[in-house]
Amino acid sequence: MSQPILSAQTITAGYGQTRILQDLDLDLPPGRITAIVGANACGKSTLLRTLTRLLPPRSGQVLLDGKSIHAMAPRKLAQIMGLLPQSPIAPEGITVADLVSRGRHPHHGLLSRWSTADDRAIADALQATQTTDLAERAVDELSGGQRQRVWIAMALAQQTQLLLLDEPTTFLDISHQIEVLDLLTDLNRTRGTTVVMVLHDLNLAARYADHLIAMTQGRIHAAGPPRAVLTQAMVATVFGLDSRIIADPVSGRPLMLPLGRHHSKAERAAAPCGN
Repeated sequence: MSQPILSAQTITAGYGQTRILQDLDLDLPPGRITAIVGANACGKSTLLRTLTRLLPPRSGQVLLDGKSIHAMAPRKLAQIMGLLPQSPIAPEGITVADLVSRGRHPHHGLLSRWSTADDRAIADALQATQTTDLAERAVDELSGGQRQRVWIAMALAQQTQLLLLDEPTTFLDISHQIEVLDLLTDLNRTRGTTVVMVLHDLNLAARYADHLIAMTQGRIHAAGPPRAVLTQAMVATVFGLDSRIIADPVSGRPLMLPLGRHHSKAERAAAPCGN
């Protein structure tokens, strides 16, 4: 099965009188992992909301396989595309199992019945996110990290071909961040799911993504393979930060070393230089 292609053509979007995205063009490589990086308030979350129809663009259009997503029936779109927004809110008192089961709703019409395939999808999602033991717990009783894994489980249970996640590693310690990113990599490799995620950690983005998008002031500054995008010049322009880029000794991908203002000129001169 060919993977759906998501793209944007000259989209401008924002809130109220404030424009966030400015005439932005975007093509997401199907069947790959894309990470979107950039400074706070550069438009990363706005871009994800626009790509998933939560925020209508003021101009331009978002296309799925060449067709406007705004012309698609909501249920049909939800069968193809899943979204984990930033800081989602669960209904009060809902259990983990009930929340994760909501990921199956797009696959049911008015007359369709719950099936063993639904049960299997939920069980697989709980197991993959290590939340099976939490199934009967109320979501509002969980820690921030546990809740984040439960929300990811709901997104996995939806079993879409496109999965967009806004800061999926929020609230997670480093070990659980790696587990989540490994999980998304497994999903991409075994199912061919196209994964698009906003990440704050540049080095994790470079390690896990096939395609890196760096944003600044509502526009795309650079896009492409991590080796081409994560450069000292990009970090300086997008983040206003002096840095050095070396090879990650684990992955071979680019690794960014930030240089703070307390580094002496001698330390900066001695730091290994990258591209």
